[in-house]
Amino acid sequence: MSAIDHLLHANENYVATFPGPRPLRPKLALAVIACMDSRMDLFGALGLDIGDAHLMRNAGGLPTEDMLRSLALSQRALGTREVVLIHHTQCGMQGFDDVKFRAELEAESGETPTWNVPGITDLQATMRASLRRVRECRWIPHRDDVRGFIFDIATARMHEVV
Repeated sequence: MSAIDHLLHANENYVATFPGPRPLRPKLALAVIACMDSRMDLFGALGLDIGDAHLMRNAGGLPTEDMLRSLALSQRALGTREVVLIHHTQCGMQGFDDVKFRAELEAESGETPTWNVPGITDLQATMRASLRRVRECRWIPHRDDVRGFIFDIATARMHEVV
């Protein structure tokens, strides 16, 4: 059975217990930007239910242009007010070489990526820069309650970066 077939089978089981549609606007008026790492169960770790928050994920959990676009829509069109950023230990982006990666993609495809993938060398410093980027983004109207955390992959404990 392929991974996709597994998903379809799991969906059939989910449909049998599906409680029905939820409101469009997140119940907690919360948006979370986190890493796409499959070891992070955001629903379990944060005590969230379906419909509680917008969960946006990418490599590193960085507030890229695309994440800022999504966050602007989340706040302006769908009512979120608070923002949580989550980076984590043992991230695949730690020590990542963006220049080398982009050169490989260009060499293989003949096309230069229009985006970059900055690596992480210092989790605390990267989180502080991420917080600054969200707090300074003028597209986002609600920037007063933006908080950042480092999720420890080994313990699932989160530590706030101030």
